[in-house]
Amino acid sequence: MSQTADATIEAFDRDPAAVVDTLVRRGRAAMAAFADADQCRVDEAVTALAWALYKPEHAEDLARMAVEDTGIGNAPDKVTKNQRKTFGTLRDLMRVKSVGVIEENPALGLVKYAKPVGVVGAVTPSTTPAATPVNKAMMAVKGRNAIVIAPSPAGLATTTRTVGLMRAELEKIGAPADLVQVLPPPVDKASTRALMAACDLVVVTGSQNNVREAYRSGTPAIGVGAGNVPVIIDASARLDEAADKIMRSKCFDNATSCSSENSIVILDEVYEAAIAALERAGGYLADPAEKAAIEDTLWVNGKLNRAVIAKDPDVFAGACGLGGRAFESRFLMVEETGVGRDHPFSDEKLALVLTVYRARTFDDAVARVREIMEFKGKGHSVGIHTEEMAHARRLAEELDTARVLVNMAHTFGNGGGFDSGLNFTLSMGCGTWQGNSISENLNYRHFLNITHLAVPIPEDRPSEEALFGTHWAKYGK
Repeated sequence: MSQTADATIEAFDRDPAAVVDTLVRRGRAAMAAFADADQCRVDEAVTALAWALYKPEHAEDLARMAVEDTGIGNAPDKVTKNQRKTFGTLRDLMRVKSVGVIEENPALGLVKYAKPVGVVGAVTPSTTPAATPVNKAMMAVKGRNAIVIAPSPAGLATTTRTVGLMRAELEKIGAPADLVQVLPPPVDKASTRALMAACDLVVVTGSQNNVREAYRSGTPAIGVGAGNVPVIIDASARLDEAADKIMRSKCFDNATSCSSENSIVILDEVYEAAIAALERAGGYLADPAEKAAIEDTLWVNGKLNRAVIAKDPDVFAGACGLGGRAFESRFLMVEETGVGRDHPFSDEKLALVLTVYRARTFDDAVARVREIMEFKGKGHSVGIHTEEMAHARRLAEELDTARVLVNMAHTFGNGGGFDSGLNFTLSMGCGTWQGNSISENLNYRHFLNITHLAVPIPEDRPSEEALFGTHWAKYGK
């Protein structure tokens, strides 16, 4: 039976607290029934959840449904996202322990036991109304938790269908379906806040307003930050390779990803050659008049125009009144010299527009990237195309960012990749730089409580001289 058709939930006449109370109680009951599951059984459940979305007909149907519901992105890329993220996350989860003893350190006399965190309330965005719910459900159930999804209103139908498929797969293997639930319609601020207050852990991806609400809820919370990725094309970069990666990353799902490149900073000595490489990859460099038309179309009263964001390239170019080569391009480029509120192209765009900056020296490029991040996206991530690893290491050492990607298509490496050591996720923590509690990719460990068993070990007490000797010698006692 569909959860949203359940009379028990419908009978509350949309009282948010009552609806949420019912869902949380069901989640706790499902956890109790699943409490004795061993690692093999847990992994069966996680695999079932993955198959609910990875199954080709499901991945395709939900991709089409997501585009129809939200009006953003494109179905072929959403199919790829649904399957790639799910497959990669399953790979990661099948390689780790989450039940019973998960770590032993005899030298320290420590044994670590994994325990559930409880019922998780997960807020998910309209940009990934199928992939993110499954991604979070897999991580939550890996820890023997239950999860209740609070979808974006725009993606409600897709997310509800996705949850229904996950529940059906759980039932197929004899696991409690109520390990995964979704808020029934209408999903609004009141029901989402009620869930935040009633659950044991809140995990938020998407709206920064929701992230702030989660941290104010009084419930332990993990929120992730907004993207606005700047990428440097260094003087030593392999330009055609860099341009191809930037194009594939920028164009994927019509730039809906928070990991999509928003600005590129090109070193002066390769500027013209890099622009030419980007044009060969399908980019079109707008002239000043075209730039003004793009700006007037993409922003209305200072806010992104939802009627044109994340649209196919010809649709977006046509909406901006651009024809010719611009209409036939895969993405548009605009040259910019400033950063901040008076320069909207320096912000996150969620559209097939790439902002281009020119930097005289590498020092200038680093300064520009820092300026962009200080305006928007601090803590999220930075990219560089270079053959000089010293330049990449400098970014990692000097910038307030959680990730620096080197010679990668940013969208395909930042949230996990098969050629990236970062774990697969759809939620990137940005640290205290952006008001987040984590500065890493959301992963299964965030859905575990850990019990530490400690036994006596040989005394480890250094002498006073060993600890204070250097201080005494330099400053005296």
